[in-house]
Amino acid sequence: MRVLVYGASTNPARYAFMATELLLSKGHEVILVGHKPGEIGGIDIQVGQPDLVDIHTVTLYVGPKNQLDLLAYLIRLQPKRVIFNPGTENPDLMKQLAAEGMQVEEACTLVMLHTGQF
Repeated sequence: MRVLVYGASTNPARYAFMATELLLSKGHEVILVGHKPGEIGGIDIQVGQPDLVDIHTVTLYVGPKNQLDLLAYLIRLQPKRVIFNPGTENPDLMKQLAAEGMQVEEACTLVMLHTGQF
């Protein structure tokens, strides 16, 4: 499954970093987008809103104040699912994405991966 980690960080203490490592260990193809360039597990962190295709799931690691221009980007990407991890919940954005036909989940990617719900 092709997964975009939006809000990727090179800091091993950040949940986005942990989720990236776990996604990779479970065999998922991971694309990283963050505020600063870097790399995790040999994958470059892209900055901005790069053109991407065939994204199945976007897992968010940016809070609502950093989601202001995210709606248009996610509509352009057309993922099947968007996961709002703890601290990223945004009822307005969730409602708009659902109206666009995306599956929206308020969940923890790490827990989902560990329990086989991903």
